[in-house]
Amino acid sequence: MAGNLNNKTIVITGASSGIGLSIAALCAERGAHLVLLARRLDVLEDIKRDLEERFAITVRVHRLDVSNMDDVQAVFSKLLSELKTIDVLVNNAGFGVFRAAHEVSMDEVKAMFDVNVLGLIACTTMVLPLMRQQRKGHIINIASQAGKIATPKSSVYSATKHAVLGYTNSLRMELADFNVSVTAINPGPIETNFFSIADEAGTYVNSVQKYILKPEFVARKVVDGMLTNTREINLPRWMNVGSILFALFPGLFERVGKKVLNKK
Repeated sequence: MAGNLNNKTIVITGASSGIGLSIAALCAERGAHLVLLARRLDVLEDIKRDLEERFAITVRVHRLDVSNMDDVQAVFSKLLSELKTIDVLVNNAGFGVFRAAHEVSMDEVKAMFDVNVLGLIACTTMVLPLMRQQRKGHIINIASQAGKIATPKSSVYSATKHAVLGYTNSLRMELADFNVSVTAINPGPIETNFFSIADEAGTYVNSVQKYILKPEFVARKVVDGMLTNTREINLPRWMNVGSILFALFPGLFERVGKKVLNKK
């Protein structure tokens, strides 16, 4: 059962577009107060005006590059000094590059880890003392099916999402006695501007067009899971069957699924 979000305080990274924006709109609709974080402050200001006009809520916005540890420290320190509580942190910021391993530059490798892994951990680390002290809260990490099933041309991206799942699963056990929930969201491909960077040629998008999820659908599943003790949400559900088979029979899965997995 979905938790009651009325008057709850929800922090969302990567909130200026895609599922981050869709999550923000749904939370506002359900009466939550929002803290929206992204690199594009002008876009966030427009979102703030729109949501505050439509709903009786408060929206705070801050420019944040999650890959900049000084930025994370400064922004979250300010938030923690202003807010009485943080009920939910959604670590949504992330990006990928889909190319053969030898074609991905080390600058791109570092950037993906800085955003997808280190940024997520840094933001979480900032709110953990408060959540442990208040003995309530929810950390939601947007991971990926790529964190369960590694595929060709996504070696580094898959590695970052494997790291996110490892961190998420460990953190869940750490916080179990503090009434703080930790949830991994593992979607397949989503119809957002993610692929304008990840898949410049458009070959992957074309090959998986019929499987691509709408951001509003993913966002609703995330918001429905807020303030519940949900371990993970896999979207679409049938895709999780593949991850289970991969875990049980990796060699067979790679041989049989080679043609599909090479569609990037």
